[in-house]
Formats: sequence, C-alpha cells, structure tokens
Amino acid sequence: MKKTIMMIKKSVIADLSLLLVAFIWGSTFVIVQKAIHIMPPNFFNGIRFFAAAIILTIICLMVNRSRPSKETLLAGMALGSFLFLGYGFQTVGLLYTTSSKTGFITGLSVIIVPLLSIWLLKDRARKTVYLASALGTTGLYLLTLSDFSTMNLGDLLVLFCAIAFALHIIFTGKFSGNHDAWMLTIVQLTTVSLLSFFASGLFEAQAVKENFRSMFTFDVLFALIITALFATAFAFFVQTKLQQYTTAARVALIYASEPVFAALTAFLYIGERLTSFGLIGCLLILSAMVVAEWKLDSGEKSLSS
Repeated sequence: MKKTIMMIKKSVIADLSLLLVAFIWGSTFVIVQKAIHIMPPNFFNGIRFFAAAIILTIICLMVNRSRPSKETLLAGMALGSFLFLGYGFQTVGLLYTTSSKTGFITGLSVIIVPLLSIWLLKDRARKTVYLASALGTTGLYLLTLSDFSTMNLGDLLVLFCAIAFALHIIFTGKFSGNHDAWMLTIVQLTTVSLLSFFASGLFEAQAVKENFRSMFTFDVLFALIITALFATAFAFFVQTKLQQYTTAARVALIYASEPVFAALTAFLYIGERLTSFGLIGCLLILSAMVVAEWKLDSGEKSLSS
C-alpha cells in the first residue's frame, strides 16, 4: 500500500513538473522570435545550450556525480541530435512564421509520437491513432492553408521540427530509466550546442562576424538567460529525470498544452491573433492530441514500454 502511494505521488509530481515545462516552452516562443531577428538562430542555440550544459555541469561537480558511461554518451548524443534538428528547424522557422502557428505546429509532435512508435517500436496500432492523424491533418490545413497566402517555408520547417521532437519524446522514454539523468541531460545539451555551432559556422559565419558586437542587445541577452536557465537546463533535466515515472503517452498529452501557452503569450505580449479558421484548426489539433492517446487507462500498451 505504501509503495503504491509513493508511485502515485511520483507520477503526480512528474506530471505537474512536465506541465510546468510545457508552460515554460510555450511562453518563450515570443522572446526567442525577437532574439533571432538579431542573432542568427544556430548561433543563438549554440550559446543557449552551451550555457545550459555548463550550469548542469557545475551542479554535478558540486555534488560529485560520476562520469557518463559509454552507453550514456551514445544515448545522450542520439537525444541531442534529435533536439538539434528540432530546435534548428523551429528556430529558423520562427524567422518566417508566427509564434502562435509555431506553437501549434510544434504541438503536432504529440500526434506523431504514436505513429512513429508503431513503426519504430512495433507498438500495437489503434484505430484512435488514425482518427487523431485525420483530425490533426485537417487542423493543420485550416491553421496554415485556410489562406494560401499564409503558407510559407516557416510552416514546413516547424513541421520537420515536430517530427524531430516526437522522436526525442519516444527515445527519452526509452533511455530515461536506464541512465543517470544528470549525465544524460548534460550529454544531450552539449551535443545540441556543438552541432548548432557547427551549423552556424557553415551557414552564418559571415553574419556573426559582421554583427557580433551589435547582436548582444537586451532582448537577446534576456532571451539567452531565460531559455538557457529555465527552458533548457531546468526543462530538459526535469523531462529526462521524471519521464521514467510516467509514460510517453501522458507526456504527449501534457505537452499538448504547450501551443496553448504559446498562443496566449503571443496574444498578451505582442497582440498576435489567429484567424477564425486558425482557431478552428487549433481546436482540431488539440482534439487530435487527446484522441491520439484515447483508452490509455484501459490497458493499452504504453508508448514508453
């Protein structure tokens, strides 16, 4: 009985903590969008993730954590590669599309999770998965194509971002219970930083060289501090540590609230509004996120199994 109560308590703490993570991620879309119009996106991500890795490394040194094993290094590098692709596509996509659309399209990853799990992990297919995919596709159409003039490169890039984040959710669930959370988080954040700096060297070297001093404005520094500390170091440690106490399916549902926080923040901060078709599309996408994990409590196979 005591063990059951402890497990329930850990599950509740995990779910509430991940909801806080979703709030942090959703509320930072606007400040990141402002920052990357001044600092090239890959360079921004390189600094952001490097700073977050340094913060966690300092904490680990203070508490004398052990060095990562070879298996943890490989797992962290894999998760970091998915994160790099996700944040790379998302951050560049923000240059061409709106914060609220970015939030909702990124949220489509929670529909992609069960579809990829069927293919990659051989999870049993459910009829609700296909219904959710249909709802999500319709919602995405209304959100981005209801006015053909609003379809742009940014929307497509953010869709690629959603696929990368879906892979990250799946494999975090697979790895989190088998590796030290501190080491796994540090390795993946370091991987994102190194890949981002590499991409910046390939595509942004001239822009960084010419505008290096002028890039460090208040808006950029504020965005770097907030995202490095809260949206990166804190958020990914919480996800890596606590996903072992919940399921990928429940994480997906919790993260469904992220685009809602993004749209709300965009409205309060910069007065950004969705069209009526866009709002309907958002509702359909949110409905699809719920339908995608329907019957979770009736004994269906967990995505994290």
